[in-house]
Amino acid sequence: MTTYRQLFANQEFRSLWIGSALGTASSTMTSLTLALMVDAATGSALLAALVMFGPSLAQVLGASTLMSAADTARPRRVLIMLATLSTVAVGAQAALDLNAGTRLLLALLVAYGLSIGSGVRWGLLNEVVDKDQFVLGRSAMNLSVGAMQIAGFGTAGLLLQALSPSTVLWLATGASALAIPAFRFGLRDRAPRRVARTGFGETWRGNRRLLGQASTRPLLLALSIPNGLIVGCEALFVPYAGSGAGWLLAAGAAGMMTGDLVIGRFLSPSGRRTAGRWLRYLLAVPFLGFAFELPIAVLAVFVALGSFGYSASLAQQEVLVDLTPVELRGQVLGLESALRMTAFGVFAILAGALADLTAAGPGITTFAVASLLASLALTPPLARVMSIGSARGDSAAAERLETVRPAAGGAGGR
Repeated sequence: MTTYRQLFANQEFRSLWIGSALGTASSTMTSLTLALMVDAATGSALLAALVMFGPSLAQVLGASTLMSAADTARPRRVLIMLATLSTVAVGAQAALDLNAGTRLLLALLVAYGLSIGSGVRWGLLNEVVDKDQFVLGRSAMNLSVGAMQIAGFGTAGLLLQALSPSTVLWLATGASALAIPAFRFGLRDRAPRRVARTGFGETWRGNRRLLGQASTRPLLLALSIPNGLIVGCEALFVPYAGSGAGWLLAAGAAGMMTGDLVIGRFLSPSGRRTAGRWLRYLLAVPFLGFAFELPIAVLAVFVALGSFGYSASLAQQEVLVDLTPVELRGQVLGLESALRMTAFGVFAILAGALADLTAAGPGITTFAVASLLASLALTPPLARVMSIGSARGDSAAAERLETVRPAAGGAGGR
């Protein structure tokens, strides 16, 4: 079994991991800073959720316009360009006295670029590591997200108590800028996976092909809806806990990181699929604790436990890759990421609207129940698709074994 030590011995993987981690740290610090600024100014749970998670809605624009770039453009060039765009946009947030609408537009611009970048990164991961290392590589990338969210939320929450929001935004700008040399000097300049013109038409040709597969749709729904509803819960942490929201957000990132570490590193493919059946329910149940008046420390433990359930996505993403043609794997992973992030934005805004009508606690409980019901409804179609992916994965493993097994009567046979 491949280890993280072997994975990080790959110089290209290290550079991809570092660049992605710096981008996550920057976006995390930026989103929390802007959300706290808006919440303090307006007192609206809806507006705070809109600023923090609304930019995720721009992900659907990337999926429907330029996601073909994940397979038809040179990946290193795209990653450098998007890191530069993010740096300039966050720097403008720090340097200029902007109104809330302009700040939201800048955040949407960055989110649009990130939606395309996600497809490029996941597609590139398929080339940087061996096929049997993909899940561990995906786990390690997810660990960087969890670690940088803990660092970003925690650092921003502490710094905002002593420094101005613009200073924190300048620090986020610096983190984004450091990703540029990581991509430029750490990655090879690879050719595109398929020859086609990057654009709207090519993107939709690929999307129609992917969405036309009966095996793809349940996976995309399972990766988007239950997870998105729980992000709706997380969008209410700021109005629920105020400055204590940083602890809840950091606990969620820690739980997600632990889940990816345990499930990605220590379970076999069949073990991940078996565990995933139950992890989808674990994702929602602990958030029901917000129905009661509990200390923040206790709720943080519940949030960490529930967020462990996000690791169910690893098995689903593994099967999604196995069921997708090689020339579309960057696009399908980008489409999955964009749909998931769009669901995050939609459910975060709906949760904020519900909390404005009721309160944050009942809103969190309602969305946790909805996530649990969605997972129950998706169980039968998801079970059928996962069994198909399991059969194909076993067949591919057998074919790889045959290519290295000595022929009968040869040196190995004697």
